[in-house]
Amino acid sequence: MAAIPLEAYVKSVFGFIATSSLNCVTNVLLAKKNMNKHLKLDIVSDISCPWCIIGYQSLTHALTTLAPNISVDITWQPFELNPHMPNEGQEITEHITEKYSISVEQSEQNRAMIKQRGMDVGYEFGHRGGGRIYNTFNAHRLLHWAKEYNKQTELKLALFDLYFKQSGNPSDHQQLLEVSESVGLDRAKAQKILASNEYEQEVRELQRHYQSAGISSVPAVIVNNKHLISGGQPADVFEQALREIANEN
Repeated sequence: MAAIPLEAYVKSVFGFIATSSLNCVTNVLLAKKNMNKHLKLDIVSDISCPWCIIGYQSLTHALTTLAPNISVDITWQPFELNPHMPNEGQEITEHITEKYSISVEQSEQNRAMIKQRGMDVGYEFGHRGGGRIYNTFNAHRLLHWAKEYNKQTELKLALFDLYFKQSGNPSDHQQLLEVSESVGLDRAKAQKILASNEYEQEVRELQRHYQSAGISSVPAVIVNNKHLISGGQPADVFEQALREIANEN
């Protein structure tokens, strides 16, 4: 889980220009210019990353404030926090303490903080108890397919809910089929995808692309293939950063 500091920070990443409310954001208000701008957002994230849903909630709050002067197209891009995790998963506290070399008490404190951050942006994490971390690759394959039907965001949010609110297993084919069907995707087609290696190559290529571009933690919001807003930032950071980017030209 990429627990990015709350404050915005500047970080150059290959071809991306990291955007920060502290250093890069101007005070020019797009609304005063009476301009309408459309931005392309690629959100690199994983289903089991709590900061990814926190960041998305903050982003949606910012976009509500910016409308109608700024509108966006969102594409979800794949990232696996634990690409070698077996399908049966691992108990979450065990996983977190091993991966980040922290104590059980620190792990619980972090989870309490994340839960509060979720509530602050309107997302209530479920009572997961111990919970487990699972492999998410098959879910990313379905998300890649869902893009063809403009269902990516619906499926992504449903998968967040499956994992964080329902303590579901996003590597379980039956649960993935139920979630896909719940957002209006064809269950039989989803089942065919899961039973094959369809979209495997495409998802792997996208993962390599963003890793080679320097994305090593999520969420990462890439704007117009040029700017990077990194971490589960507050709404005002997204708002000011998107104003700055929209006023470039």
